Amino acid sequence: MRQINKIAKAELYTLFYSPIAWMILVIFAVQTGFVFSGRLQELVRYQELVDGIGAGTYGLFGGQLSLFPAVQGYLYLYMPLLTMGLMSRELSSGSVKLLYSSPLTSTQIISGKFLAMMLYSLVLIGILLVYVVLGGIKIDNFSWQEACSGLLGLYLLMCAYSAIGLFMSCLTGYPVVAALGTLVLLGLLNYIGKVWQDIEFVRDLTYWLSISGRAGTMIAGLISSEDVLYFLIIITLFLALAVLRLQASRAHASFASVWSRYSLALIVALTLGYITSRPKMMSYYDATETKRNTLTPASQEVVRKMTGGLTITTYVNLLDREAFNGLPAQVNEDKDRLSHYLRFKPETKLRYVYYYDKSVNPSFRSPKDPKDEPLDEQAKKRAEILDIDLDLFLKPEEIKKKIDLSAEGNTFVRIVERENGQQSYLRLYNDMVKFPSEAEITAAFKRMVMKLPRIGFLQGGRKMEGDRAKDYTLFSSEKSFRYALTNQGSDVETLDLSGDKQIPEDMDIIVIADLKEAPDSNVSKKLNAYIAAGGNLVVTLKPGSAVMEAFIAQFGLKTVPGQLVQPKLDVAGNVVICVPTKEGKAMAEIFDNMDKRGQWVGMVNSAGLEKAADKGFKFTPIISSRDTMKTWNELQTIDFVNDSASLNPATGERQGTYVTMMGLSRQVGKKEQRIVVLGDADCISNGGMTPPIHRYGASNFTLIPGMFHWLSYGTVPVDVSRPAPTDNQIHMKKNGAKTAKTILMWIWPGIMLLTGAILLIRRRRK
Repeated sequence: MRQINKIAKAELYTLFYSPIAWMILVIFAVQTGFVFSGRLQELVRYQELVDGIGAGTYGLFGGQLSLFPAVQGYLYLYMPLLTMGLMSRELSSGSVKLLYSSPLTSTQIISGKFLAMMLYSLVLIGILLVYVVLGGIKIDNFSWQEACSGLLGLYLLMCAYSAIGLFMSCLTGYPVVAALGTLVLLGLLNYIGKVWQDIEFVRDLTYWLSISGRAGTMIAGLISSEDVLYFLIIITLFLALAVLRLQASRAHASFASVWSRYSLALIVALTLGYITSRPKMMSYYDATETKRNTLTPASQEVVRKMTGGLTITTYVNLLDREAFNGLPAQVNEDKDRLSHYLRFKPETKLRYVYYYDKSVNPSFRSPKDPKDEPLDEQAKKRAEILDIDLDLFLKPEEIKKKIDLSAEGNTFVRIVERENGQQSYLRLYNDMVKFPSEAEITAAFKRMVMKLPRIGFLQGGRKMEGDRAKDYTLFSSEKSFRYALTNQGSDVETLDLSGDKQIPEDMDIIVIADLKEAPDSNVSKKLNAYIAAGGNLVVTLKPGSAVMEAFIAQFGLKTVPGQLVQPKLDVAGNVVICVPTKEGKAMAEIFDNMDKRGQWVGMVNSAGLEKAADKGFKFTPIISSRDTMKTWNELQTIDFVNDSASLNPATGERQGTYVTMMGLSRQVGKKEQRIVVLGDADCISNGGMTPPIHRYGASNFTLIPGMFHWLSYGTVPVDVSRPAPTDNQIHMKKNGAKTAKTILMWIWPGIMLLTGAILLIRRRRK
């Protein structure tokens, strides 16, 4: 160890008595100071605007545009310059012969030089530590664990780059060539994760070998054994290759002998990498305060109940528009989408089944009539375009023998299956995200471990399956809509109560949607019995409906005469902006989040709701018209496109804040009965989900998870909310941020530059 320390000390003297080490320190300080001070100023400005900065630690250090990701992008430029002369300088000057003739082993030489780079990397980390300490002083409840996780990731990345650069420096006596070779090798290690991904066994090895994103997970606050061991294995591999290179030069070993040793080292590294990257061999530590890199407690509880074997089979249709996401070359990236669940159930088996068949989302449009072009021809053309073997895909008749996916439209779909035979579906959605989030995945799991709500849509009202704008298909049963009840864990069905048909005993919620005709005595009797027994309801209506007015009267509720109006520029007057009430925000967190994000619900031709009589129910206003906007119940104007409505108190119109969504509850035996009445039946319909208001923030779809979360007693949708981060205040003003920028970008690097200049001048004089 003494010899290693001597070599490291000598190497550090050489580094710091040369301009390159000081130049890199100064540039590094300027670049990091620029990024850090810029983010600091942004957070200070943001706090002055909204009185809070959210997750301050993440915003300053871990976010996409923050300090640590920026440093991660700079390092590949610095390390080749630092490592290019470690051994090539010895080779070009001939001093390597002195090392060979000294009582030093090749391992000691390489270890000493690598130790020098580890110590220099600590100096770079020390610069970053200054910013971390400053952040810890200025931000309330600063997350030191998260910041240290990022520092660890960057330090391991520096050490890995150093080991790679040291190996390349052993191959040539030209430092510039060593630097270029290091850049090439780093580029290869970043790109290799995309190589041979269509070969099943090889793709796991090349994907593991990729260095891309390894430090990124630690920067985000998640330390995994796979990433830490990856860096240790890569560092050991390239140090071993460097040692083998020196030994080969000393002993003048044959070409075959040298490459056999290189190959053995690589095989051992890949074997260790493959073993340590298996889900069962991995462990994790989430350093973030809110554990944002980990499943929420609710999801973890569901996964714990998934006892026994579990298989997730992904069915990929070559002729489907989303087929690319599951092709062999994308399998590892696709598996990463389920990685949070594999942490808690590592024995889960992931299978991929490839086929081709007619899809409701075709991958391309044929110039011919699809009826004139056989599916075989379409599949052949698609396979040629993607440069993939068509033999990998089952034919339509072959896939139908295994499973019939016609009900799913033969689209990209996953089937989650337990060993007891229970199944659930995971689909892609027609939105910006496409893939199911934690809420949808946990809902699919939860469906198999406990009874979830059964919801019936009473026949005679809005349909749960239909293409009309007024139907409720989108929020009830549309498989491509993320917030549809069927994708959030509920079972939905049309409820036919004609004749002798009864309400199923396990029916949890009945939706009575804007009935045009009063139910006959037979249906009414069944509904009354259901209500008397404490059954939960969703009731939607439109203003002026005598049928629905009579129905809600039994709960002691009535509508305000007329329809609500809320004049706005270039928008029809009967379009009303509604927001969650104080009581609504306390009822369901999704309504509270709506308010925090400044979102609202748009309603057209809506009725105000108010208490008419005491029928034993507790009334809880959930959504109401925005109190900062003039709203009244219009009784005269009918044509809101050509006419302008005006408030006329003489006719009974009154200005105020009107409830448009009311919650009713009462105790029936041991159960709390819950009823939601919505004053606009259209605002959650297929056509009404997007209100005709050209203003950002419309969020009608949030009514669905919000109301059914309350009606199902928190069962669905799955609550995947997290506590708000407490590092949300920064004690700094704009002038302080400007001062910090001046110090970090100019004074601090200037001191380094002056120190380096003095040291180099004194060295030259000696």
